[in-house]
Amino acid sequence: MKNPSATSSGKPDNWVDIIEVGTRDGLQIEAKIIPAAKKIEIINAMIDSGLRQFEVTSFVSPKAVPQLADAVEVMAGVKRRADTCLMALVPNVKGAERAAATGLDAAVLFCSASETHNFKNLNRRIQDSIDGFAPIMETLQQAGIGAVGAVATAFGCPFEGEIETVNMLRIVRAYVALGIDHLTLGDTTGMATPNNVRSTVRMLQDQFPQLKISLHLHNTRGVGLANVVVGLEEGIRRFDSSVGGLGGCPFAAGATGNICTEDLVYLLAESGYETGVDLRKSIDVALMMEQALEKPLPGQVMRAGERLKLHPSSAVPTAAG
Repeated sequence: MKNPSATSSGKPDNWVDIIEVGTRDGLQIEAKIIPAAKKIEIINAMIDSGLRQFEVTSFVSPKAVPQLADAVEVMAGVKRRADTCLMALVPNVKGAERAAATGLDAAVLFCSASETHNFKNLNRRIQDSIDGFAPIMETLQQAGIGAVGAVATAFGCPFEGEIETVNMLRIVRAYVALGIDHLTLGDTTGMATPNNVRSTVRMLQDQFPQLKISLHLHNTRGVGLANVVVGLEEGIRRFDSSVGGLGGCPFAAGATGNICTEDLVYLLAESGYETGVDLRKSIDVALMMEQALEKPLPGQVMRAGERLKLHPSSAVPTAAG
């Protein structure tokens, strides 16, 4: 059973893990369905760029999310390195059974802290989701697959507004009771702010010091990377991001893209952190995804390049007068 943190073991103190979620969270909301062969090509290019951890797909019903109906085929085509960790969303026992046949390293169990969003996203109440975790875990453990617990709408819900702490805590306690020690806090529709990121992370660190917390942030309101900085200040060293800034939940009003992988790599490098990711190769992957989707992506570093990328003076006109 591969531990999702295994790829960062033995790394320097300033190491930050980036979990690429573009081929799952990024593509699930897109109208265009990318062929499995192209997804595999993009994922392999991501691995070549230095990314080690991926939420690569989802074993949800193909009817609910047709963009990810090729989960088994995509998993089979990825050329892993020894330190590659492939994760995927697993919503139920049927999904766990499908995942067990693919060599998945870790499954992501998920539940929303909002009753309304959980019902929209999973067609069940929070307690129903919690009650379903144990049989999923049993199937995963039999297959030697690790697990990560995720809480969606952790920083606010577009249907209910502020999230009641009691809802989040009962989900987290359920994960801990199952022996899960990796927790992802999902900012499903970009309602996280520096203040509520700081307060939520501190609360969970105080009550569950054994948990390894990841932040899954969106840039819906333009403060995604500001929230990363706050997370770093609070000791978080695991962040989800999406190639080119793709992303959004199809079952949440107003959902837009995740924080952008290339932008995150750039921020971390310029802030003195190591990720093992080659920024230039990461930009190339974003351009590859943009070409596959045949539309512009919101990433900024993929346009501007590295900070010290120089241009000839002849590239712009000289002011007259």
